[in-house]
Amino acid sequence: MANSPNISKSFKLPSPLPSWPSGEGFSKGIIHLGGGLQVCQISSLNKVWATHEGGPNNLGATFFEPSQVPQGFSMLGCYSQPNNRMLHGWVLAGKDETGTALKNPIDYTLVWNTESLQIKQDGVGYIWLPTPPDGYKALGHVVTNTPQKPPLEKVRCVRSDLTDECQADTWLWGPGKQSDPNGFNVFSLRPSNRGTQAMGVSVGAFVAQNTTAAPISLACLKNVESNLTCMPNLGQVQALFQAYSPWIYFHPDEQYLPSSVSWYFTNGALLYKKGEESKPVPVESTGSNLPQGGSNDGGYWLDLPVEEGAKERVKKGDLQGCQVYLHVKPMLGATFTDIVAWLFYPFNGPGRAKVDFIDSIPLGKTGQHVGDWEHVTLRISNFSGELWTVTYSSLNGHAMYAKPGLVLQGSGNVGIRNDTAKSKKFVDTGARFSVVAAQYLGRTIVEPSWLNYLRKWGPNITYNIAEDAEKVKKILPGRLKSAFENLVKSLPREVFGEDGPTGPKLKRNWTGDEV
Repeated sequence: MANSPNISKSFKLPSPLPSWPSGEGFSKGIIHLGGGLQVCQISSLNKVWATHEGGPNNLGATFFEPSQVPQGFSMLGCYSQPNNRMLHGWVLAGKDETGTALKNPIDYTLVWNTESLQIKQDGVGYIWLPTPPDGYKALGHVVTNTPQKPPLEKVRCVRSDLTDECQADTWLWGPGKQSDPNGFNVFSLRPSNRGTQAMGVSVGAFVAQNTTAAPISLACLKNVESNLTCMPNLGQVQALFQAYSPWIYFHPDEQYLPSSVSWYFTNGALLYKKGEESKPVPVESTGSNLPQGGSNDGGYWLDLPVEEGAKERVKKGDLQGCQVYLHVKPMLGATFTDIVAWLFYPFNGPGRAKVDFIDSIPLGKTGQHVGDWEHVTLRISNFSGELWTVTYSSLNGHAMYAKPGLVLQGSGNVGIRNDTAKSKKFVDTGARFSVVAAQYLGRTIVEPSWLNYLRKWGPNITYNIAEDAEKVKKILPGRLKSAFENLVKSLPREVFGEDGPTGPKLKRNWTGDEV
């Protein structure tokens, strides 16, 4: 049977990669992880075996081994992905500079095969686990379409001190339509510890398990010398973002648009101090009079101008002059660079709900608050400079999604509406951005004062949602009242009042990975 129409095509960026400005180790094709180990990223893959049932969307999965491996490099494991998307993946290959970093396995164990499985498949698949020598660990499985064990020189194991712990990540395939914790499943792998200081390196391989309760039989790599020379310099960061910067479109009915931080400050933003609420202080244009460091102790907060006309004007933001603020950080042992683009909104509007056939129900003040920070993350390969993934993220309103339409936060046909649509209101993030944080660049980047303000960007105002909920319930048919009540009970606590968020530095992804 032919491949799924999705997996049969390889994903490609719409244009060839540009030439990046010169630098030290970024986009050189090879990264030195220390301990005598070099790695390169192989995205040229040969199909070994495929199934056309089970897994996400019940479309099956395809298993590959790396091809066109450079001279002197060796395979560390095979690659797999579901058939519900175009081929877009990679695995690392390793080169031993000392003669001790890599060794052949001493045997293989057959983890699973499809000989007796009644599914649509291309032949029969066999998944093998390499048995490493003492002091070494296996990083990936080997897949064959014959029952004979693979040659011992097919794959390499890595010296244990050059490895780190890994964990199962995304479900890739299983015989059923959903992952069965007590059945056979295939998952992608990622380092267990991920963040700007974590040095675990993803190999791009997968793990095959007969039960999810079993410990992971494979390891990932480790940047043992914490080598950051493969990270982009400032000129390369600017070129990368200009090449890959997204356009962010706003709904035609959106009233509350982003602004620059300085515009917000110069147009009347006020700093309040606990115990001195009657004496708010205007914020300087650079935020130089904001308290620095410390913690979110409730001692200070920002708010809109007091005068009603100015307050309503500032709520609407300043789309034409808004700025995008970039935080650049190493990820996955500095084999990738995350460029996180932050956007500030002076105000986040109230939410609306959908309850079955009633498409749009106002929720009063629910969800509204002063000061809103949202971000989108571009993950870029330090081997090649290629954009690999884009993650849109949102905490409260102004959510960013890859496609226009309705995203419903809830269950069934009941939830909070997130409506997106193209309009003439948009931000070309590459046209007006500034790098505000990149710790690995040292003193090259001077962080603005407002970035180190670690308190609330809006006041904390509690209100009773019960009144608004009762108004909504009155207009709902009887059978929908309980569904709406359950929705209200499931809402996070922060929507039951105006609770201004903290700034970017206190978000989990600032030093960690995207979730």
